[in-house]
Amino acid sequence: MSYRTPAIAIAVTFVVCTVSAAAIFAQSPARQSALTRSRYLPQYTASGELKLPENSIWREWLFVGEPLTPNALNGGQAGFPEYHNVYIEPGSYDIYRKTGVFPDRTIFFKELQLTLPPAENPDGSRTEPSGRGYFPGAFNGADVTVKDSKRFADTGGWGYFNFNHHEPKAPTAKVKAKSECAFCHIGGAKRDEVWTQFYRLLDEVPLPQGAKKG
Repeated sequence: MSYRTPAIAIAVTFVVCTVSAAAIFAQSPARQSALTRSRYLPQYTASGELKLPENSIWREWLFVGEPLTPNALNGGQAGFPEYHNVYIEPGSYDIYRKTGVFPDRTIFFKELQLTLPPAENPDGSRTEPSGRGYFPGAFNGADVTVKDSKRFADTGGWGYFNFNHHEPKAPTAKVKAKSECAFCHIGGAKRDEVWTQFYRLLDEVPLPQGAKKG
């Protein structure tokens, strides 16, 4: 019996340490961000300009799609001659997925990314080991959309911001006039001024009962 006691004590100590380590891991910031995620909300300057989220945090958000409208397919004058890397703040997406409604202070972040040069074909494509196509190149600024039914009541409840169409991205941005961005969204976006028709992850979420598209 006296010889077995140390072994039992060691085993108990090992179990306690293992459980403690698991508890610490479960409470770590990384673990919390994955399982008990809180919303990242838009931040503004005293003058009302939207602040660029720090530390490129949008790249940790939910990626919803990547449309591409290169210059070579648009007469050399594409409005957005880049990949549109679109992210939604994940806490807002969780609410949208459950309710079918984008909550106030939802943030969409569209990071622009040029196609990889040089183009090798008339359509702007190039050939890589995987085949002929378009490949991501340098980042090229960003556009951000924020929902706030009171702050942006004049533009349908959404505010549109341009953080430059080149690098580096601007640290802050003023809301765009209705004629610059909102007008297009109001006229063509499928759902609540959002182009859900281009983002399957968003489009497949059922509408609230009795709601209409547009």
